[in-house]
Amino acid sequence: MKNYKKMLLLVIIIFALTGCTKMLKDSDNKIVRNKITGGTVTENIICKPTNKDTIKIYEEHGVDIKSLPSCAKFTPLKNYEGLWTSLFVKPLAWLIIQIGKLLKNYGLAIIVTCLLIRLILFPFTRKTAMQSELLKKAQPELAKLEKKYENKTSTEDQNKKAQEMMLIYQKYKINPISGCLLAFIQLPLLLAFYEAINRTPAIFEDKLLFFELGKTPWIGIKSGEYIYILLVVLIFLATLFSFRKTLKDQTAQGGNMKMTLYFMLAIITYSSFTLASAVGIYWITSNVFTIIQNIMVERKKVN
Repeated sequence: MKNYKKMLLLVIIIFALTGCTKMLKDSDNKIVRNKITGGTVTENIICKPTNKDTIKIYEEHGVDIKSLPSCAKFTPLKNYEGLWTSLFVKPLAWLIIQIGKLLKNYGLAIIVTCLLIRLILFPFTRKTAMQSELLKKAQPELAKLEKKYENKTSTEDQNKKAQEMMLIYQKYKINPISGCLLAFIQLPLLLAFYEAINRTPAIFEDKLLFFELGKTPWIGIKSGEYIYILLVVLIFLATLFSFRKTLKDQTAQGGNMKMTLYFMLAIITYSSFTLASAVGIYWITSNVFTIIQNIMVERKKVN
């Protein structure tokens, strides 16, 4: 398991070094923020903005945006920027743009794109959720195994413990690396959505219902648009309920991961105040899908 964690870390580092969002900085090397939306301004956007205030920000800081294509004509195959951007960010941004043109709204496009990708990944994510149910069935035997080797720390004893554990996993058809494999898929997807949203003006210049996609809830609340509180509440609830299955499993198994999950919930809720509303909409959609998936797994217990 440790090897897979190292591999995951290596993949993250590789992606991080092969292209990512660059924040626009002023002459004092401070990150520029859009005073109207409260969001940070992305320097390496992939297509032209159309909002006059946004264009003015780039012109004031000497960024040449005239050479960029319009978002409607953007193609992901031009101007190679590294593996991460060319393989993940640009194709995803292009897909959101195309769906946005079809639906006439980029907020809806984010929701539809997220659901389409989660449906494609459903066989993998469902299998991981099923593994959790199998692990609960095997927990009594795993607990006995831990007790059996509680004070046996020799290499020989640890090897025997590992062999007996694998036999238990085989008995219950548990794949111990399925969670790691899922992380390989979902983490790049999350980062790609975040960057595609930040680097595509067509997205952060649009609106969905009452929410400006580029505006942060904090700026919305400060300017008297208290409807943005609803977005933060939805992010909190969607995250909490998506964690519900893991929290319940931890309680049943006597796990010690509950505090970590609650800490993550607090960090995500706090961060939601300063992230663009478009990112929050993606996060809510993804977590609602996870909640529905978990309900389906719980209702159809593993045979």
